[in-house]
Formats: sequence, C-alpha cells, structure tokens
Amino acid sequence: MTTAAGRTGVFFGGTSAAEPGMANLVDRAAELAHEAAAAGVRTMWFGQGLDYDAVQLAALVGRAEPRIHVGTAVVPMYPRHPLLVAAAAKTAQAATGGRFRLGLGLGARTALEPVFGLPYPPQIQHLREHLAVLRPLLDGDDAPFEGDTLASRPITPTSVAGAAPRIPVLVAAMGPRALAAAGELADGTMPFLAGPRTLAERIVPAITEAAAAAGRPAPRIVAGVPAVVTDDVAAARTRAAEVLGFYDGIPSYRNVIAAEGKASAADLLLTGDEDTVAAGLRRYLDAGATELMLTHTDLLDADSRARTWALAGRL
Repeated sequence: MTTAAGRTGVFFGGTSAAEPGMANLVDRAAELAHEAAAAGVRTMWFGQGLDYDAVQLAALVGRAEPRIHVGTAVVPMYPRHPLLVAAAAKTAQAATGGRFRLGLGLGARTALEPVFGLPYPPQIQHLREHLAVLRPLLDGDDAPFEGDTLASRPITPTSVAGAAPRIPVLVAAMGPRALAAAGELADGTMPFLAGPRTLAERIVPAITEAAAAAGRPAPRIVAGVPAVVTDDVAAARTRAAEVLGFYDGIPSYRNVIAAEGKASAADLLLTGDEDTVAAGLRRYLDAGATELMLTHTDLLDADSRARTWALAGRL
C-alpha cells in the first residue's frame, strides 16, 4: 500500500546537498526525508547534480522513508538515452512500491554541452523523440524506434517485475513548443521560477490545450517555488540573490522571470512569516498549479527550514 502524495512537497538539492561536514549524502537525504515526513510533508523531490544520481537517490530515500512519495526535479534528457532513463525509473518505482515520479528536462545547452563534450541535438525535436521512446518503454513496450536525434532498439525485455503502477512523467517545460510536447506526450510539467501570472496566462493554458487536443487527461502542473519562512527577510533575500543568480543567465528562465515583471530570479523568493508565505503559495494554486514544490527552503538555517517544512505539511 502506498501513501497519498501531498499537494505541497519539498526539494533536496543545491544548498540542501552541500551542507558542510556532511559525511554521506545518501544518509543525510534519508535523515531529511524522515524530518520532512514528521512535519507532515508527503512528497520529496531530488535535483540532478554531477555528484550524485537523482533517480537512485530518490529510490533509496523512498525505500528508507515509506511515508513519502519521491521524484526527480529534474533529470536532463541530454545525454541520457531513454532506455537507460526507463530502466532507472522502473527500478525506482519497484524500490518504492509505486511512489516514484519521473521529472525530466531539456537542460541548459550552454551549461551542459561543454560539460559532456557532445553536440546538443535540436531541443524540441529531441524532447518529442525522447518522450515518444520513453513512455512505451516505461509501460513495457519493446518496440524499436528510429528518429532523427535518437534510435531505440531493445534486445532484451524492458519490463520490471514489481514496478507497477504506471510511472508519471513530468517535463520541465515553460516555452510554448516544449509545453505542447509535454501536453501531448507526458503527464504534466514542472515549471520553476514561473510566477502566478506566468502560470495563469501562459503555462497552464498552453499545456492544458495541448493535452486536450491529444485526448489526454488534464496535466499535472508542479510549480517549483523558492520559499523560506523566517523572521529575517533581509538575510533571506540577500542569500537568495547569491544562490539564484545562476538562473538569471539562462534564456528560458530570463523569459519567465521577465514575464512575471521581475528583474531577477531572487525577486520570486517567497519569504516572511507563515501567513505571508502561505498567502504567496496560494496564488500559485489559484493560478492553476496542481502541486507545489518548495525549493531553497534552507537558504538560512535549520530553523527556517523546519518552519517552512511545517508549513508545507499543513498545506
């Protein structure tokens, strides 16, 4: 039996995954999952870095803490082949007894191409082909696929005993063409730094229309929101400017930040007391988000994180 996923989850990665003096990242992630579950949080998301694997970490943590659902937010498709992504996801689903969700993203070409030293394929075409291969593989369909950016030719069965139920696939899509692909070929989207106005006016209508045209159910929209409950708002905003400044240089994020009428990613931080942050989060739900993922909840200290997670648990 699985628990029910919560409407407000929390994120592990970035500052969470870089605590000084931490002996073992997997152990620390499991400790935080126990802490989150005790606060009433029922969903925990894991970011992909180069120092650990998000799918494996989600599987290990989900197995260690049976009260929570786990997911990735997000694993870049490039340069991972969908056969490998599907195998990892089905393993995580089996390990957690059906409490795993797979969040994927295109990744930032300017950041990833130099790292891997491989040519980045045309983004939207690759997104469509990756999803066209991945969904059947997740469902145990071994049919070959020949595309322009990838090919898939399984030579052994791709089903995994105990991996049911169906694994939801969410795409970190915010542009119109990526949202159309997500609506047609995936179960929803995971926008990050897209505020309530951008959700209501751009993201929710675009992906909902695409899903409806493809005869698919209403999409899940998991909005990633930087949020910190604290009495020291000035310190939180200063720290957010340091940590979130990376996103100001990525075109896709610059676009949604500007669409929200903000000058920088840090301007989207929700911070203040519990009532202030809760009111801000409700604006995202009113804008059409079906779930929230609170990120950067530990910008300051363990106390602010505990307060933020307690709020997430209540919501």
